[in-house]
Amino acid sequence: MSGNPGYAAVPKRQRRRRPRDAEDGSAFPRVVTSRPRGGDQVREVAVVPAEAMDIDAGTSTNAATGGVDGSYLSDTRFDQCAVSPLSLQGIKDAGYERLTRVQEATLPVILEGKDVLAKAKTGTGKTVAFLLPAIELLSTLPRSTSINLLVMLPTRELAYQVAVEARKLLKYHSSLGVQVVIGGTKLSQEQRSMRSTPCQILVATPGRLIDHLENTPGFSARIKGVKVLVLDEADRLLDMGFRRDIEKIIAFIPKERQTLLFSATVPAEVREVSHLAMQKDYKFINTVQEGDEETHAQVNQMYMVAPLDLHFSILYGVLKKHIAEDAEYKVIIFCTTAMVTKLVAEILSQLKLNIREIHSRKSQSARTKVSDEFRKSKGLILVSSDVSARGVDYRDVSLVIQVGLPSDRQQYIHRLGVGVLE
Repeated sequence: MSGNPGYAAVPKRQRRRRPRDAEDGSAFPRVVTSRPRGGDQVREVAVVPAEAMDIDAGTSTNAATGGVDGSYLSDTRFDQCAVSPLSLQGIKDAGYERLTRVQEATLPVILEGKDVLAKAKTGTGKTVAFLLPAIELLSTLPRSTSINLLVMLPTRELAYQVAVEARKLLKYHSSLGVQVVIGGTKLSQEQRSMRSTPCQILVATPGRLIDHLENTPGFSARIKGVKVLVLDEADRLLDMGFRRDIEKIIAFIPKERQTLLFSATVPAEVREVSHLAMQKDYKFINTVQEGDEETHAQVNQMYMVAPLDLHFSILYGVLKKHIAEDAEYKVIIFCTTAMVTKLVAEILSQLKLNIREIHSRKSQSARTKVSDEFRKSKGLILVSSDVSARGVDYRDVSLVIQVGLPSDRQQYIHRLGVGVLE
């Protein structure tokens, strides 16, 4: 790093004051992650506004727990667990052999029918941890048109990802199906789909769920059949202001149910909702060890401090170097707002880089198309706002760049973990 003039420390006397409109996304601060092919290391570089820190430049390596390359895996195999042959075959076809530590800790308790509040980092197998035992329960129920499993999560992209994972596990459970209801799509289209092929598993964002409760004939009766409620990324759900919707939905569904909350952090508000949603004897399972809070061991993190007017040239230089070194590059650039995302994508496109963009100003169909393309492709750079920063599974990402200081420590961590998810 120090040998490259593009990464040279900036003398304090050259520092410039951050523009007042930086909160609207016009400043370009912070971070890069790259994982060499076939290796365990992921590199992370942070480009930070000069006045944001008291140091000029440096590197930092945070060795916490590892990713799904092995350090999150337990020694327990799925075929050693009390799950049905149909589920085991689906798990095998999905390529899973050993449980992650989160799954090992939560699966037996959930299979016993207990309510669970689980603290677990993003990228540790949480999705399978709640889907598999819920599917086991549903497979024992008489076939019906009721919604038996309700999964609520904060973003559309995460909802799609959970549904994809559910379909893998349901491969041999022919009597069960999954549907997704989210904002940004036509309500009437979802209503037709639910009428024509009513499914037992519903994956939803809270706002759209309320829309269906209020506007879809027969939906309120179907949701009265809920046996398992899952709040995934519970802390993020509350951060995004969904508490009132969640409370309304909890009050509407049956009290005789199993409730599972999975959250990367457990602040007071998550505890409050857990007391509201869960039985008094619920189990709290903490899979995050002290001192292990939070970033992945295979991520070698670095930051840079530079004047604002150098950020784009540094960003471009990092990208060109990475592309030259890795013919199968797959890069995500996170930006602070939709406006900045659009601007960065436009400028990099003009520089003849292979760019896609995804942010809240794009339609849901466009976001889904770009997300799917990026998930399946290589030789591509995705410029994204934080709609992709948490829980969304992009495999084989070679580089993650954070352009712009995230809103808080947790957001930094979730952005960093995108390329090392389950």
